[in-house]
Amino acid sequence: MPTIDGDPTEFARKMMPLCDTLGMRVAQAEPQQVVLELDWAPELCTSFGVLHGGTLMALADAAGGLFAYLNLPEGAQGTTTIESKTNFLGAAKEGTVTATSTPMHVGGTTIVVETLVSAGDKPVTKTTQTQLVLRGR
Repeated sequence: MPTIDGDPTEFARKMMPLCDTLGMRVAQAEPQQVVLELDWAPELCTSFGVLHGGTLMALADAAGGLFAYLNLPEGAQGTTTIESKTNFLGAAKEGTVTATSTPMHVGGTTIVVETLVSAGDKPVTKTTQTQLVLRGR
């Protein structure tokens, strides 16, 4: 299984430059669970000061992608998202949102991740994504 050497936020930002663009931070990066954080900012919002759905989906996708990376099987080179479904459960209008990714299935061909994005103790989105395990040819 791959590991992260050094600062996990810097690793994620190099691996997925959008994390840097949006200001995502890694709070936890373990094979069992990944937690990313993102602060509310007006430039990340839609009308009425609500974090844009695309911003929330990007946060969930990044957390799921990092989770999949940490669970790559032997001989794999990376992953790519091949399916993602998000349910919107609430709105984030301030503070920090947190994406917590946990496994549904970790296999040799696919990794299925469930990610809950919350604002404090309030759920905002629930995303299920499938990551395809990439291998050399």
